[in-house]
Amino acid sequence: MLRLALIGPVLLCALALSAATGRAQSLLLPVESIVAQVEDEVVLRSELDEAIAGVQRQYAGREAQLPPADVLERQVLERLITMKLQLSRAENTGIEVTDTDIDNAVGRLATQNKMTVVQMRDMMAADGVNFAEFRDQMRDELMAQKLRQRVVESRSNVSESEVDILLASDSLSMGEVRLAHILITVPPDADADAQARGKEKLDGIKKLIDEGSMEFQAAAIRYSDAPQALEGGDLGWRRYDQIPESFTQAITGLNVGDVTNPIRALSGFHLLKILDKRDDSQIMITEYSARHILVDVSELVSEMEAKEKIESVRKQIVDGTPFEEIARKNSDDSATAPLGGDLGWFQIETYGPNYAERLTAMKDGALSEVFQSDRGWHLLQRLSTRSLDRTQEYVRGQARENLRRSKGEEAYEQFLRQLRSESYIKIIGAPEPEADGIEG
Repeated sequence: MLRLALIGPVLLCALALSAATGRAQSLLLPVESIVAQVEDEVVLRSELDEAIAGVQRQYAGREAQLPPADVLERQVLERLITMKLQLSRAENTGIEVTDTDIDNAVGRLATQNKMTVVQMRDMMAADGVNFAEFRDQMRDELMAQKLRQRVVESRSNVSESEVDILLASDSLSMGEVRLAHILITVPPDADADAQARGKEKLDGIKKLIDEGSMEFQAAAIRYSDAPQALEGGDLGWRRYDQIPESFTQAITGLNVGDVTNPIRALSGFHLLKILDKRDDSQIMITEYSARHILVDVSELVSEMEAKEKIESVRKQIVDGTPFEEIARKNSDDSATAPLGGDLGWFQIETYGPNYAERLTAMKDGALSEVFQSDRGWHLLQRLSTRSLDRTQEYVRGQARENLRRSKGEEAYEQFLRQLRSESYIKIIGAPEPEADGIEG
């Protein structure tokens, strides 16, 4: 039986929420079958029930980890609403996902799980997941991803001076940490009583975890208000500067498996657990120095003629004619021919798999056999290799990426809040969540 966890975190939401992204339904349907209106679309009771069933299938055999039915319904409904808002905005701004995009995403997913697409489809069928519906959900997930990418790219420019400041501050922690979190939402403008209730509730949750009455993952599923609640609060691997500074401070000095004290942040109160850590080491790369000769295949030069010419060229070099001299006279690569075929220093993947495969198998000074590409026939000579320390370049690149991601995440959260505040959303008949034994 296929467990949705096998599919991986990228599309876990899409799989778990079986009908999470159904298209617009007629507003003439009976009111009692509608649980929410989102702009000019609705969330049907059948749609919500099917999405909840998808989550329950995911946790088959682990039902005790799920929150009470009303809390689970609220969490799933919130995901449905958020997805509908994102899809509507994506469609209105001209974002499209092609069948090729979906095919590629499905193929990558199958490869990640070490199976073919056919095998993955068969396993989904055995687990009650309709593959056609899964592709529709994949389309919606990709639409939301493209929307996020567009928003992030437009709002997360990073200047070199910002990178310099971050590096000069010595606050760039190397390595990565995998965190899980529990969030009890308390608006920043909430009154003192609401703040106290939120803190008290999270204190109660931490007590259950500390006493061993409940695993952190189960507590996240049951109590957390975060989007990752149904994944046990797992935030995945993050570099230290990709998480809020308050998080970094809270986990400093803690070990894998430790749980922080409650943390007050803009969105509410957080509880963090360190799932794992990994360190960066020195970044060394190997560069190759080589030269080549290319004989093009064209309308004037047939494939056979090109092969005969490159083989003749190779024989002349073996017989003692300098490679550079032959390259200047015979190579059709206009950029390197005047240089005697010299490609300079480059990394192994620079010129594609044909060159990479031969370079790694050759010794310095060796001459390759002739080989063919879609352009023509080639001859390659490996001259030398060298190892370079690229740690500082890597650190600077990571600093830039950390700043970009930090800005991007903040920008997208702000975008979603604004999108929700500007949209018409009406919840119809959805139950209010119960305390479930935790105060607050």
